[in-house]
Amino acid sequence: MNKILFTEEFCQPENLRPFTLTRQLQDIRVGILTIREKWEKMLGLPSYDKKEDDYKDLSRAMDPYEATAGGDCFMIHGNILPVPALVKEIKKLKNGECISTPGGLHIAFRFSRKEVNDEHRIKVRKAVEFSGEIISITRPWDIFRYNDRAIRLDFALLTARRQSQPIPRSNKVINQKGLFLEKGAKVEHSIINASEGPVYIGKNAQVMEGCLIRGSFALGENACLKMGTRVYGATTLGPYCVGGGEIKNSVLFGYSNKAHDGYLGDAVIGEWCNLGAGTSNSNIKNTAGAVKVWTRAGEEDAGVKCGVIMGDYTRTAINTSINTGTLIGVCCNVFGNGLTPRYIPDFSWGSEGVKRYQLDKAIADIRNWQALKNQQLSSEGESILRYIFEKF
Repeated sequence: MNKILFTEEFCQPENLRPFTLTRQLQDIRVGILTIREKWEKMLGLPSYDKKEDDYKDLSRAMDPYEATAGGDCFMIHGNILPVPALVKEIKKLKNGECISTPGGLHIAFRFSRKEVNDEHRIKVRKAVEFSGEIISITRPWDIFRYNDRAIRLDFALLTARRQSQPIPRSNKVINQKGLFLEKGAKVEHSIINASEGPVYIGKNAQVMEGCLIRGSFALGENACLKMGTRVYGATTLGPYCVGGGEIKNSVLFGYSNKAHDGYLGDAVIGEWCNLGAGTSNSNIKNTAGAVKVWTRAGEEDAGVKCGVIMGDYTRTAINTSINTGTLIGVCCNVFGNGLTPRYIPDFSWGSEGVKRYQLDKAIADIRNWQALKNQQLSSEGESILRYIFEKF
């Protein structure tokens, strides 16, 4: 059977930390789906991860030789979002051919076992230049920057030749063609404006009474918007997330809560995060100048608007005030007076990053939070956290 093999090689996943500390690039959510889910649906193939000889080589990791057992393989850069024109060209590839950008970057390959020289090298006979739209996620703020485009692409993909569940008459809807409700979705007594972008409500998701939604917007499976939530496009709440207060141009990957009043804007929140009541982030400087965000290579310009970048398993105390362009690492417990520092390292206890969150306690607390949503930490997830704690 043919397969997709995602690779992080040449994608510089370190530039997308903290999200790539705990997951592969292709498991980042942007739009309605993760990058992996998009490619699987558009190519109609199962996907695996290319072995990179690191701590993220888990159960579905394989080398190119293994990937070609029983069929051909499409190897795709994990940070590239599929668009119809690109997918069309990839489907045309023959074994030994690749797609290259006008700048000479090879982003997708097709090969059989005949083209595999050894475990990690493949023979490329021809590069096919593609000059159409290429969406590449290279920095954390690209996730919210491209979220509107990604929601529109995913909406078209997921709703093609399908009919929405009936829209209850208690709602006020502008442009009903732009609203899609999956099976089991509950939406009552809310105002939904899909004239500026589509609105997608996932399976068994709930929009409680009094919500104000402006597209583009995606609410994942079993997610919930609490009463009176105000949502501006382009916003995604992934599976099992809870939203409340005011949210604008933000992405919550999955299983995270921003359930109370407070503002979240131009932000990316990983999985299993919880924003305490009243938590707000600043997304623009008082000077309206460029927002600088901490990276391992030094501060980088993220544009005029950038709120918070928050890694998996991080939580904030009530009334936490998050500074403009703040990057918070994996598994932090954020509390303290005044505005947060603009960089909070992984496993920080408190906002100053001076005291470490002890690993065994952190894992115990994660298990408590996951039990609230009837989930549990996998052995692979725990091994990744232990590696991050010890090595980063």
